[in-house]
Amino acid sequence: MTEAQSIPGPAGFVPSEAEVASVHAWFVRFDALAAARDYEGMADQAVFPLNEVTDDGKGNASAAQYDRAGYVAQMAQVMGGGGDVTMETTRTPHFLSAGLVFVVTDGTMTYGGHTQPIRYGDLLLKVDGDWKFQSMVQGGWG
Repeated sequence: MTEAQSIPGPAGFVPSEAEVASVHAWFVRFDALAAARDYEGMADQAVFPLNEVTDDGKGNASAAQYDRAGYVAQMAQVMGGGGDVTMETTRTPHFLSAGLVFVVTDGTMTYGGHTQPIRYGDLLLKVDGDWKFQSMVQGGWG
């Protein structure tokens, strides 16, 4: 995984190197939970209700909210199929403030010998000093 520098938000907030590093460290921990298929641990990293936003590839977008149980069930269904999945990503945090950051992930995912490009975004909130994700945005799941 490569780390990209943060881009200052339009309001002028410029994060410190430590703030940018804390976001990248959060993703290292979350990616490890995902690789271990620790769905409960992944859910511990979220603020519920969790927003998921996507589209169907034809321009028809949709949004849904999930509670913890719904999120855990969805992750078990999507990720529980087994097989090796590898991801190479570059994450670019866009800080809106010291407590809000939208992170755009660009990269590739390889599953079953097939590699495809990926791009998605996550809204992270700082809650009691720790980052938690609250919204996931990715095209093509609708």
